[in-house]
Amino acid sequence: QVQLVESGGGLVQPGGSLRLSCATSGFTLDYYAIGWFRQAPGKEREGVSCISSSDDGSTYYADSVKGRFTFSRDNAKNTVYLQMNSLKAEDTAVYYCAAQKRRYCSLYAGVYNSWGQGSHVTVSS
Repeated sequence: QVQLVESGGGLVQPGGSLRLSCATSGFTLDYYAIGWFRQAPGKEREGVSCISSSDDGSTYYADSVKGRFTFSRDNAKNTVYLQMNSLKAEDTAVYYCAAQKRRYCSLYAGVYNSWGQGSHVTVSS
């Protein structure tokens, strides 16, 4: 049974940093593409970043977070991370990780069948 559990969200001031974690279980992380998505109140879910399976390892970022967010994976710990720096008020959202057994990742939510419960991130002074 595929399970994803996000943690690390919270309240941070603009310009601050947070690191989100997504602990996975029930599958071999090496073979899965993982995505980070977010949904702000009243807005649609959007792709933030993704990382392809270990065969490829490519990472992709939405333009809105490029240069500020970094996606990494630790297959030994079955955990992926999203390091978020230089946070802005517009980064406020619920952040979700998602997984799908495929080589290449995507920022399109429809690709992923398994989702975590979400972690709230609030950027405010």
